[in-house]
Amino acid sequence: MIMSQEIPFDNIFDAFAGAAKKFGDNTAIVYLGTRFSYNRIVSLAENFASSLIAEGIEEGDRIVMYIPNSVQWVIAWLGIQRAGAEAVPITPIYTAYDLKYIANDSEAKFVVCADTNYGYVKQAFDETGLKKVIVTKLTDLLPWWKRFFGWAFDKVPKGKVSKEESTLSFRKMAKAKIHRSKLPQLKKKENDTAEVLYTGGTTKFPKGVPISHGLYLESAFEQITMSDPLFPPHKNVVIGSSPLFHILGQTTALSVLLVGGSIVLMPKVNLDAVFDAVQRFKGKTLIGVPTLYRMILEHDRIDFYNLSSLAYCFNGGDVLPVEINQRWRKKFNKPIYQGYGATETCGGVSMCPADEENPLKSIGKIVPSKKIKVVDPGSLEPVPVNEPGELLVHSTRMVREYWNKPEETAQAFLEMDGLLYYRTADIVSMDEEGHVYFIDRTVDTIKHKGYRVSSSEIESVLQEHPAVIGSCVVGLPDPKVGERIKAFVVLKEDVKGITGYDLIKWCREKLVSYKIPQYIEFRDMLPKSKVGKLLRREIRSEEKRRAET
Repeated sequence: MIMSQEIPFDNIFDAFAGAAKKFGDNTAIVYLGTRFSYNRIVSLAENFASSLIAEGIEEGDRIVMYIPNSVQWVIAWLGIQRAGAEAVPITPIYTAYDLKYIANDSEAKFVVCADTNYGYVKQAFDETGLKKVIVTKLTDLLPWWKRFFGWAFDKVPKGKVSKEESTLSFRKMAKAKIHRSKLPQLKKKENDTAEVLYTGGTTKFPKGVPISHGLYLESAFEQITMSDPLFPPHKNVVIGSSPLFHILGQTTALSVLLVGGSIVLMPKVNLDAVFDAVQRFKGKTLIGVPTLYRMILEHDRIDFYNLSSLAYCFNGGDVLPVEINQRWRKKFNKPIYQGYGATETCGGVSMCPADEENPLKSIGKIVPSKKIKVVDPGSLEPVPVNEPGELLVHSTRMVREYWNKPEETAQAFLEMDGLLYYRTADIVSMDEEGHVYFIDRTVDTIKHKGYRVSSSEIESVLQEHPAVIGSCVVGLPDPKVGERIKAFVVLKEDVKGITGYDLIKWCREKLVSYKIPQYIEFRDMLPKSKVGKLLRREIRSEEKRRAET
């Protein structure tokens, strides 16, 4: 395993280029059945980087990545790094509303989008500082016959793209060799920002988390080598269904390209496609959230496929129910290894070692690059072994602040004993052997299908509706998705005829699908403290009592 200080590269692109130099003709990516070697990915990324510079991108400029998992995602991400710019990956299911906020907050100059998202980009374009739109189709880099059949038989989603000076073709930029000889020397060092990832939380808007080259490489090497006891890293084949815009997919799946392995990329999760990829390409690693593992176990065609090559199945994003892990062990005679992390910690804080038996409820042991404290949330005094407390995390290369959010930074980061710590706001305990156990969250964040959803963000959207005077949003425990989202709403006195369906429809226009409430309940009033603060805990307690009766 690569330890905390052992990073032999200054930046992400140099690290990937180093792997390509060693494993050049090996398969780096399998995308929709087509293989891409390390050498080809390097060439396409350098072409894209040189085209970005020719179009006016300068060192330190930020570029939004608004595309699904694909070979284009990887080429764009690496090309942005090679150009000395900073990537801002976001989920492709964001609407124009979300894109406008993130483009303005990050001060992005360009956006790389799928043709199916082009309409949203055009809606937001004039209200942002964006200068250019780079558009790609899902089949852009596939052989001509696959592109033809995808188009002829309507197998690939299509989006309308207008011909404007500000609209550029990703395919042309990635294939253009004309500028490559003029690529300047890459000056990025480990403390320079590589990307800004946006994360939900307790605030109305997502917060930008600047990830440095050094922090990403440290976390990526550390996490991808956790499976070393099971197979050599360069023999690893990762089934890449976990989204690459998320830190989980980046550090546990994309990172395989730093050690010579392969990743099978899928634009969207389809269980039969996942099973087929494991069987065809002898997938060794599967990354997922609890919902994925439950869906796999309950799939009625699971026995039609040979999944015996899977050796390392990793769960992140939320705590894995013991019942799922036990069913998985019974079905495959292998465990699901758990881990815990956050965007602010660049992924893994704790991970289950692959060379020892881990307790069923454990979320792993603390990884070498991290230093932790488990403290009383109020007094910040350390708690005894096996006692619950808030988890604080420090690392040498850690994120030190949110992008343009001084108030949120002050709330989430604190100095103790001469070191800076990130307050996870999660309650954990640790036993004598160093196993960590997740207990609860202290903040108003809902975990739905592995995503962190801000209660405040949904409440704010509901309260923008002209009929709503107050709202409270909580998560209700659900074994299939972690928590379901329920909103309690107070309408203005003179309003009549507004239904829950109307408010859900309103939310659909402003929120991505995983943030939309599943339930709406109307109330005459909501519980508040003496100073007017919304008391979500009372609503949660009430719902818990209701569920128990």
